Amino acid sequence: MSAAQHDPAEPDSHGGSVAEFRRAEDLLERRRPLDALKALAPLLETEQAAASVHLLAARAYLASAQFRRAEEGFLRVLELDPSDHYARFALGRTLQRQSRLVEARTQLRMAAAMDPRPEYQEALGEVSANIAVRADRTGGA
Repeated sequence: MSAAQHDPAEPDSHGGSVAEFRRAEDLLERRRPLDALKALAPLLETEQAAASVHLLAARAYLASAQFRRAEEGFLRVLELDPSDHYARFALGRTLQRQSRLVEARTQLRMAAAMDPRPEYQEALGEVSANIAVRADRTGGA
């Protein structure tokens, strides 16, 4: 990884970045997503190629019900790392929260295919069931 692609979650000479990242993680774990986003703001500017920064920001946006911003964040992570199954799962959940169930199912299918974790399978089943219920209510349309 080049210096331009430095991941602030990796300890090195960017001690301030690591500390800011860890602080934001801690704030999110303590259910303070808006404070986490404030702590991440400088990193989002300086670490634009760091998928971990975008992932943490997207998680904070999701936790604070800023679904469009969360979606943009998860899409940025996937642009940087298309193999990130968690970002696909979280994007699927974000789309689900926006009632965009068909799009959510697509992302959840990909996440489950990449890594068949039970929570991915459960989310996929839930969204698929909701799509079926909607189809029944509208007469299959």
